[in-house]
Amino acid sequence: MAAKSLKGSSAASRVSRFGRAVTSPDAAGANGAGSKPAGENGRGSTARPGRTPRMQDIADAAGVSQSTVSRVLTGAPNAIPITPATRERILETARQMHYRPNPLARGLRGARTMLLGVIVREITDPFFPGAIDAISTEANRRGYNVVLGHAHSRADEAIALRAVLETRHCDAILLVGDTSDQPRLMGDLRDTNSPVVGLWQGTAPVPGISIIGVDNRFGINGLMDHLLGLGHRKIAFVGGAFSEGRLIGDLGERRSAFLQRSADLHLAMPEGFVRDARNTLAGGAGALTALMALPERPTAIVFSTDVLAIGALHAAAEMGLDVPGEVSIVGFDDLPMAEYTTPALTTVHMPVAEMAAAAVRAAIDKGEDSEVEVLKIIKPAIVIRRSSGPAPDRGR
Repeated sequence: MAAKSLKGSSAASRVSRFGRAVTSPDAAGANGAGSKPAGENGRGSTARPGRTPRMQDIADAAGVSQSTVSRVLTGAPNAIPITPATRERILETARQMHYRPNPLARGLRGARTMLLGVIVREITDPFFPGAIDAISTEANRRGYNVVLGHAHSRADEAIALRAVLETRHCDAILLVGDTSDQPRLMGDLRDTNSPVVGLWQGTAPVPGISIIGVDNRFGINGLMDHLLGLGHRKIAFVGGAFSEGRLIGDLGERRSAFLQRSADLHLAMPEGFVRDARNTLAGGAGALTALMALPERPTAIVFSTDVLAIGALHAAAEMGLDVPGEVSIVGFDDLPMAEYTTPALTTVHMPVAEMAAAAVRAAIDKGEDSEVEVLKIIKPAIVIRRSSGPAPDRGR
């Protein structure tokens, strides 16, 4: 099965950190192809060089009233119809004049600021940059920009960051990565004035927070079915620990799913076959080394993240261990680099784009209706590559 491409727009959907929104030249409006630029029809911009253009400047340049400009740029309901040609002329004029709405001023007026705040748990995890890009791309498509902050896995920093995002009048806050081990932050977020949507938090309901999750059990069962079909019965598992050695959110669910499926199938589970390691390349390498040193070695290893699995592949190459001839290695997430490892990694494809779209939609809809609560669980897909193969004959 070929891996799906998760490449997103980068130029039009960049993000910044700690309260500074980065916008693209196209963020202010729709494509104005075919419309007349500012200054035609005998009118020119009244904005002085060095001064931020105002709606009145756009109105003067486009030959319309300021109220018409306001209705087009804010998306306010129109009692009086605005023709498509006029709308396009206004948007093109705003684009050429580099008009940017003032989020703080809009927030004080009670209007939407068109900003989404994003708190990221582990920016150093290779999975999250792609996830953030997908969120930013979808937000930009809906006319929103993103304000990004890194919580560093510390509750005090995350709480302070939440306050920064809220005071910047973000219309909603997205949590990326599990923060359930920070009860003070979670309680604070439930009491915030902004809607909160959680991504990659696991699939358990969280009061006051809309959850968009992946079906971890479905993914792990898919990997197990694949390995069982290849004749494997000695299957080990390595979980990625984030918080003081604790498995949380998605990673905890993947571990539980593996243990449940193994118990259902009555698979032998020698001591040391289930291990936890810090979710790093080094953690994966160390886990493989330990597993291969056991008196009874596994023929296949399920890693709860691609990061761990890729670290294990590197360690296997250093040890001269044949993958998949001596041991099959599989992961979870389908990072972009997974198809370029040696051998290419069998893994679970995370539906990042679909989850990002659902999260942005939930954030915007919840902002319009405070009663909206979402618990959406999306099924992933198994991507079979060359790191998994038939079980070696070890006297089974």
